[in-house]
Amino acid sequence: MPELMRAIVLDGPGAPDALKIRDVPRPVATPGWVLLKVHAFGLNRSEFHFRRGLGSFGSFPRIPGIEATGVVVEAPGGEFDAGTQAAALMGGMGRTFDGGYAEYVLVPAANVIPFKSSLDWATLGAVPEMLQTANGSLAIGVNAPPGSSLLIRGGTSSVGLALAVLAKRQGMTVVSSTRSPAKTHALLDAGVDHVVVDSGAIAEDVRAIFPEGVGGAVELVGTPTLQDTLTATAVHGTVCFTGMLSDEWTVKDFYPIDFIPNGVRLTAYSGEASDLPAPVLQDFLEAVEAGQLTVPIGKTYAFDQIVQAHQDMEDGSVAGKLVVTVEGNLND
Repeated sequence: MPELMRAIVLDGPGAPDALKIRDVPRPVATPGWVLLKVHAFGLNRSEFHFRRGLGSFGSFPRIPGIEATGVVVEAPGGEFDAGTQAAALMGGMGRTFDGGYAEYVLVPAANVIPFKSSLDWATLGAVPEMLQTANGSLAIGVNAPPGSSLLIRGGTSSVGLALAVLAKRQGMTVVSSTRSPAKTHALLDAGVDHVVVDSGAIAEDVRAIFPEGVGGAVELVGTPTLQDTLTATAVHGTVCFTGMLSDEWTVKDFYPIDFIPNGVRLTAYSGEASDLPAPVLQDFLEAVEAGQLTVPIGKTYAFDQIVQAHQDMEDGSVAGKLVVTVEGNLND
């Protein structure tokens, strides 16, 4: 009989209650792959899309989860020692092979990033994908110099809050948007300099703060607000399209000359584990331990609360990263 583990399984697209907790065979490591004991995993918008059946990637039945944080159990190829703390993310996790919503996950060695930290597992579980996306959007997508201004469209999302933390660390002046005035405090707590309540058209409000426009912007809401974000950006500034909180992915009848203002650059970012070097992750975690940075956790859930966690993600009722801790592993 194979050894069993608890896992959250999705047999096909559906509502949050389509996520079912079951006992399934524990995966067996093979050369080139790493078996992790999962202590915590963050929730991501793309997992909501996958659960709803949006997009053309992945297959069912599937254990979802594009990231997981825990400890290496076995790496037959010798890439990591057993007991190494590590994060695993992207590369098909939770899509083309089973992901992090489980007590154990088997992932390609290239998807694994080692670290050393005394932080609690809930905090560690919140970091990998959020940091990878925020760091990549800022460093690769926008590439704005330290000290410039940055607009974060969709600021109370986990990536939006992480972006604010990273941008302030680089001395940037940050303006973030939120649709809910009640979430203003979450942005200010993250160090945001200016908060704009998002009515769908905020370019005029942003230019009241930065008359020439912002030096860079990260679009996390999606295509409905992209043109307005471009309008809020200065000549030679860069807008990085990263997120689709609106669940609208394409621009209808896209005419670039009409859509993109003169001289404003439009880029995009969708990264992989390789875009989060181990030193970047380690530096971030050490800064958190030293009290120099905070991890914007919105809420932490037990493994058995996965349906409620997905419902909260779908409703957008929580500002910040949603994290699930795996029962029985909290202080291992």
